Amino acid sequence: MSAVGIVGAALTVALPSTAAAADCSAGYVGLTFDDGPNPSNTTTLLNTLKANGVRATMFNIGQNARNNPSLVRAQVDAGMWIGNHSWTHPHLTQMSGSQIQSELQQTQQAIQQITGSAPRLFRPPYGETNTTLKSIEQQLGLREIIWDVDSQDWNGASTAQIVQAASRLQNGQIILMHDQYATTVAAIPQIVANLRSRNLCPGMISPSTGRAVAPDGGTTPPPTSPSPTPTTTPSPPPSGQGGCTATIQTVNSWPGGFQSNVTVKAGSSAISRWTVTWSWPSGQSITQLWGGALSGSGSSVTVRNATYNGSLGAGASTTFGFTANGTAATPTPSCGTA
Repeated sequence: MSAVGIVGAALTVALPSTAAAADCSAGYVGLTFDDGPNPSNTTTLLNTLKANGVRATMFNIGQNARNNPSLVRAQVDAGMWIGNHSWTHPHLTQMSGSQIQSELQQTQQAIQQITGSAPRLFRPPYGETNTTLKSIEQQLGLREIIWDVDSQDWNGASTAQIVQAASRLQNGQIILMHDQYATTVAAIPQIVANLRSRNLCPGMISPSTGRAVAPDGGTTPPPTSPSPTPTTTPSPPPSGQGGCTATIQTVNSWPGGFQSNVTVKAGSSAISRWTVTWSWPSGQSITQLWGGALSGSGSSVTVRNATYNGSLGAGASTTFGFTANGTAATPTPSCGTA
């Protein structure tokens, strides 16, 4: 048994006309699937969800995501939202703070590297949580999501029993299901039919409230605090290279911390390595970084490319992200090649 998370897919998804015409006057519910992706069932699950014109939240185990990146991309391409479900699915409440940090942070990094976006929702395995875990979730900008209805698919529930459990869903509520069971996939058409008969629609899970709300077309919901305007600073091209530019943008903020993404774009020629630097007020520091290698200390920050994203063709771009302490800030970055 497991327990909820999110990455917003920045795309427009063409769903069957029945979804567009659905009457959602009674509200929205969250369909969630834990423990994926896996080669044996994820593709079938996604095809079934698409055939029924619905989107869901997939709480992925980090190791599974790392081992099956094409399936994670397939989830995003199908319009699903991706959440963090820890790296190895352990009993987190029996682990130290540093072990918990590693479980969540590795998963954030893996999903960020595959999809370009870090999750904003987290489902603790087995639904087990405590104050230490909640504190680390907050540091990483994650909203903890439990469930209102347990389908019991993990406990051998039949398709009929899973359908019956889903029939209890009410506006804003969330149901726990799993990626790997054929009985769960078989239940989806009946679950969707029952929801539509009650004027309920599958929706997304809000990172702000943790409740199911209307889908937003696949974009990440706006941050809780206003984001500073992104800034772009071109760098003069070094000898033999086309140079690069860097754009930094705050995408999420919470009391005491924030998350930003940095887009690095090659200039008129291909580059093989890049470095982004910036300075910010004393006291701010990066608490998590993905998609790059951090050096420097204090108010001076230097991020170099990771091994996989240093080479960029002319005009091509890549993204790295970070979380930091303090108040959301958008410094002016400088990009150089070497």
